[in-house]
Amino acid sequence: MKAAMVGLALLAGVFATGRAQTAQEMQNAAPAVRAGETQEQHGRRLLDEMLKALGGDAWLNKQTSTIEGQTASFFRGTPTGSVVRYVQYKRFAPEATRVEYLTVRGMIMPGMKKDVVHLWTDQQGYEKTFKGTTTLPEKQVTDYYRRQAHSLEEVMRTWVKQPGVVILFDGQGMRDRRAVDKVSILGANNDSVEIEIEQDTHWPLQRSFQWRNDQFKDYDIDEEVYGDWRLYQGIATPMNMTSYRNGDMAAQTFYTKVKFNDPLSPDLFDKDKVLTKK
Repeated sequence: MKAAMVGLALLAGVFATGRAQTAQEMQNAAPAVRAGETQEQHGRRLLDEMLKALGGDAWLNKQTSTIEGQTASFFRGTPTGSVVRYVQYKRFAPEATRVEYLTVRGMIMPGMKKDVVHLWTDQQGYEKTFKGTTTLPEKQVTDYYRRQAHSLEEVMRTWVKQPGVVILFDGQGMRDRRAVDKVSILGANNDSVEIEIEQDTHWPLQRSFQWRNDQFKDYDIDEEVYGDWRLYQGIATPMNMTSYRNGDMAAQTFYTKVKFNDPLSPDLFDKDKVLTKK
C-alpha cells in the first residue's frame, strides 16, 4: 500500500512538472511586448513577422503556382473513403484556378488520366467531364469564393491595406502543442479573420472566420489548420492543410510537388478551352 502511495505521488509530481514546463515554455516563447505598444501595434508587428517568415515580397508577389497533391473528404468529421489525386494550376492576378482530377486509366493502359477538370474564374465555377462543360452548383461556388476572400493571401494583400481596418493582438494559446499568438483582423465591412501564428517560426498555423447562415439564422465557422511548412524558391508552403466546418473535419489536403512562377498559358483558364493541356 505504501509503495502504491509513493508511486501515485511520483506520478502526480511528473504531471505537475509537465504542466509547469508547458507554462514555462509558453512564457519563454512569448515575444516581448515593447514598452508603450498598443494591441493594434502589436498585432501589426506580428503580421509583419509572419509575412517575413512566409518569404516577404516573394510570397506576397508570387504570380503562379503549380501543385500536385491529394485530398480526402470527410462528412461531419468521419472519412468518406474518397481520396483523389489532382494537379492544380493557379494564377494570382487576375485570379484563376484550374484543378485537374486524376483517375486510373485501367489495366491495359497504366497510368493516370485527367478526365474531370474544375475551373474557377470570374467569380464562377465550371466542371468539364466527358459529358461536356457545366456550371458548378451555386452553393459550391459561393463557398469557394468566400474562402478565397478570407485566405492568407487576400488578408495580407488587401485587408491590411483597407481604410478603417483594425488589427488587434488577441492573446496567446496552444495549437498542436505549439505556442501561438492570435491576431484578429477586422475589416471596414464588419467582416473579420483570426490567424494563429507560431511564436517560434512566425508561420501561420490556423486561419478562421465566421459568416451568417441565412438558412438557419446562425453563424458558421470556417477553419484551416496548416502543417509541415517548407520553403520552395524562398516561398513558405504548408504541405498539409486540414479544413473544418463548425468544428467538424471537412477535408485534408496533402501536397507532393510545388512550383512557383512557372509561365502558364492563358488557355488553361479559358472556360471554352478547359480541357486544353498546358
